Amino acid sequence: MRGAQITIRCDCGDVGYAAYGDRWVCPKCGRAWNTAQIPAEEYWGIMRDMRMMRIRVIGVALAIVVPIAALVPFLGIPILFLIPIVMGFWFVFYMPRWRRRVREQARNLRKWKLRPE
Repeated sequence: MRGAQITIRCDCGDVGYAAYGDRWVCPKCGRAWNTAQIPAEEYWGIMRDMRMMRIRVIGVALAIVVPIAALVPFLGIPILFLIPIVMGFWFVFYMPRWRRRVREQARNLRKWKLRPE
């Protein structure tokens, strides 16, 4: 599995991105930064937590859609009038709350101080 890009801020002020375990060379000053200095268990733990948050939102969506789809043969087409109400709830209440939680978790992530090579 591929992990997320790591943001690297060089001492000269330039910003670059590299995958975990890769090196990034600053185009301004030529310093090389190695992301393998980050402990693997911490990095992959963060990736696992973020993946679980995405899986959780997919699970909630399925928990809402599957019962409605299962009731269509029994209750007929009128049950489909619930879809705009459910989608309104989803986009107005659930997703903003979920996005806020994801952003909060991302803001509180540990920051590592890498040393140039």
